[in-house]
Amino acid sequence: MSPAILVKAAASILTNEKSRKAVGWVLTAVLSPIILLLAFFCTTFSGGAEHNRTVVDLCFHGGAVPEGTPAEYQAYIQEMRDSFALLDAAMQAVEGQMEEGDGLDDIRVKAVFFALYFGTDDPAAHAGQTFVDCFVTYEERTRTVTTVDEEGNEVETQETYTMAVPISDLQQIWQNLQRLTGTEVSPEQQANADSVYNIVKYGVSTGTEGWIPGADVPFIGADGFCSPIGAGWESRVTSEFGYRRDPFTGETRGHTGMDLAVPTGTPVRAALPGTVTAAQYHSSYGYYVMIDHGSGLSTLYAHNSQLLVRVGQTVEAGDIISLSGSTGRSTGPHLHFEVRVNGQRTNPRYYLPTTSYEE
Repeated sequence: MSPAILVKAAASILTNEKSRKAVGWVLTAVLSPIILLLAFFCTTFSGGAEHNRTVVDLCFHGGAVPEGTPAEYQAYIQEMRDSFALLDAAMQAVEGQMEEGDGLDDIRVKAVFFALYFGTDDPAAHAGQTFVDCFVTYEERTRTVTTVDEEGNEVETQETYTMAVPISDLQQIWQNLQRLTGTEVSPEQQANADSVYNIVKYGVSTGTEGWIPGADVPFIGADGFCSPIGAGWESRVTSEFGYRRDPFTGETRGHTGMDLAVPTGTPVRAALPGTVTAAQYHSSYGYYVMIDHGSGLSTLYAHNSQLLVRVGQTVEAGDIISLSGSTGRSTGPHLHFEVRVNGQRTNPRYYLPTTSYEE
């Protein structure tokens, strides 16, 4: 049975009262989350089903649920969003026990949670510290601290403290889930968790499939400026900064940035450390991100298919902030990249690291 037929059948069963009665209310109540989840995964991970990833985007990135979505499905999406908020709080508490520079992969935590609990009864009941604890190991460590005694003398003493260390081994995480939560994780759920993670992080369920060569690692120059699409960006330039013939009107107009041709879903990376000041839709830019790097310098990344950051979030050079696309006023998949100095657009070529650069 094709994914489209399965989805149509599932929606029909769940929204049609006569169908429900024919199947049986008890059986439908038990199977409806399974039917929906099965339908979702079949469509999400089948080829060419770009729009079927909407449910993942809605859960992970918010936004209005499309009209006509069954009420049960809307409830599942909202319950997952609420659960993610609880997970964020739990992760923040755990990260407070980590060494500086360490952190949890929040997309991984949420992808696993999504695969295990989407469509189940009261998923929020599982979205606490016990679940997050499955992704870390706790170590007892000692450190030297200096205190002042009653006579005003500095005294060094040893104290014991607990440090949380992120786990990178997925098999260990699966074992922890079974041990700490009692949840039996099937191979199918593990595969689904990986697919959801790849969709959120990379834009495709198979991870880096479809990326251009060099996009899998940051390409950073001597001055710390990172190419938004990796090494070899020079060969991807389709329109330079400055005056050009407008592809829509044919008139000569100023081009405020540089266009870099990349397949939809290519990771777009932050050029420098900074704070996200815009992550939204614009009629011309489409889905775009703007980052303030301080000292009057900012960068803009437009026409994305998906945004992975939010306003107020701090990023480092090389962090993946969005996935490329062709939204807004665009003639095809590409990244429109701008560099602004005190609000004035300037040529990105002055800043981008050259591929021929050698240490």
